[in-house]
Amino acid sequence: MLPAAAVFHFPWEINSGAVQEGESVRVLGRLVCYQPEESRATLSAQHASKEHQVVIHTLFVEPFNPIIGAQYIVLGEIESAEGVGAMVRARVLNCVDGVNVALLQKAINEQRSFFRERENKPCDAEQLAHAT
Repeated sequence: MLPAAAVFHFPWEINSGAVQEGESVRVLGRLVCYQPEESRATLSAQHASKEHQVVIHTLFVEPFNPIIGAQYIVLGEIESAEGVGAMVRARVLNCVDGVNVALLQKAINEQRSFFRERENKPCDAEQLAHAT
């Protein structure tokens, strides 16, 4: 069975515990560290004048050519790791250097707002009848 569709989460959300273990996520960040002997990479992102980091388990995506300082998008599942806390076990790791990060964050927030609005809006037969 395939895992659930991955939702974009920011590194500060993963570290805050907002995401549960086993949940599929997409994470964007700048590669600041890669430890091939441990199959671990660290992505970093800035939010509210603070630097937030998330550890990525890279075993399933190796070998890859890490570019320190480049932007990466990771698709994977959250798991707990001793001494690290929440970690993302990567299934996909793509370099997306050149992406406008501020614009991507705005798009993610707009998408979240749309989904919240759609979930909270009651849809009845009368509204559907007027729409057609």
